Amino acid sequence: MNFEEAKALLEANGQGHVLNFWNQLDAAQQEALLAQIATIDFNSVNMTKNLLTAKSESAAQGEMVPAPVAELAGEHYEAAYRSGTLELRSGKVGVLMVAGGQGTRLGYDGPKGCYPVGPMSNESLFYFHARKILALEQEWDTTVPFYIMTSQGNDAATREFFAANNYFGLKQENVFFFVQSMWPALTPDGKIVMDAKDHIFMSPDGHGGTLLALEKSGALDDIKKRGLTSIFYFQVDNPMVEICDPAFIGYHTRNMSEISIKVCAKRDPNEGLGVVVVRDGKSQIVEYTEFTPEQKNERTEDGELRYKFGSVAIHMFSVDFLVREARAGLPIHVAHKKVPFVNEAGETVKPDAPNAFKFEKFIFDALLDAKVSVNLAFDRTLEFSPVKNAEGSDSPATCKADLSRKWAWWLEKAGINIPFDKDGYPTIKIEIDPCFANSPTMLAKRIDEGKVTIDAQSDIWLKA
Repeated sequence: MNFEEAKALLEANGQGHVLNFWNQLDAAQQEALLAQIATIDFNSVNMTKNLLTAKSESAAQGEMVPAPVAELAGEHYEAAYRSGTLELRSGKVGVLMVAGGQGTRLGYDGPKGCYPVGPMSNESLFYFHARKILALEQEWDTTVPFYIMTSQGNDAATREFFAANNYFGLKQENVFFFVQSMWPALTPDGKIVMDAKDHIFMSPDGHGGTLLALEKSGALDDIKKRGLTSIFYFQVDNPMVEICDPAFIGYHTRNMSEISIKVCAKRDPNEGLGVVVVRDGKSQIVEYTEFTPEQKNERTEDGELRYKFGSVAIHMFSVDFLVREARAGLPIHVAHKKVPFVNEAGETVKPDAPNAFKFEKFIFDALLDAKVSVNLAFDRTLEFSPVKNAEGSDSPATCKADLSRKWAWWLEKAGINIPFDKDGYPTIKIEIDPCFANSPTMLAKRIDEGKVTIDAQSDIWLKA
């Protein structure tokens, strides 16, 4: 794209101000700005611009009740597990990880997935996720394609990290990186926000943008070409996730569900988890910010929270449903935010109050379009301990402790007596490479086979 083409495109869409500082830019800055302009989908910009003048509709239509949640046990668990293993053995399941975030809140300069969380090895989030997939491939003699959604800010670094680590043992041709789309912010009168003389402010289009990014990147075509029928979806910051849990896969397929959601009991009424509800006969996830204090604290007759189960972004999708949703598109949400902007003097200003609008899509909005959906409860102490904050709850320290505790329970089930403190955490460090054992059953088998000698009085690190 050259200057004249950019000028014509911008002016045709009422955004000519983007080139206001053109004559003050050097050749490199001009080239960078033209390249950025070329990436913008002005049809989407005009669509978001129209949202600013459209009348907002209330999301709270009709009576809201908690959605049904299943808890698998006994023969029901066994039946779902067998069905799930058949899907894995048949090569019908792929994995989709959302990994566009940076480690800024953790004080880490790089993709969040590169952040070290191994209690003893200091291996990264990416390591544990990739090794779980490799363990599945080895256990079920199958291929599990791995689709990783990055962002413009961390795509190159993520690819380099995987290459430098030899894809953690996975075959490179089965790892597919694709980039999340970015949208410009708009002023109240619909003008694109510049945050520097040579740069348009851009922000990710939300986890709901996964669907469009899958289609635009060719990842969706790759999924169809491989004959996959189900996709396991999760977010990078949770190393406890049971990737492609066979029982979850089986429950999803046996119910012929288009989207299945794992939910766990909230640790307190104010925990920031969305809740699956039924409203007007349709399932949907309502964000915690939309609940009133009374709703958050409402109790049942037995004293349980009425809205007890929260979603942590662990889903199963049918591929047919993903294809349909990618074509139909998800609704766009508008948020009034503080966005840095360049003033008439060409100076970047960081506002003290919201001054512009950002736009994003939410993946869980797809739930409204699903003909069949199910919700399955899981034990958060075994599957959920995200790395979100530098300190306190949901931090690297709590995550490492929770990982060690999970592996300690596995060892206990295998007959190894582990020392625990008064809070129920092991007094020693424990780490298990997923390719050594990816389940309590596999760990017990390794121990019974004499593959390892364990001294429970010292730190335990089991490597493949």
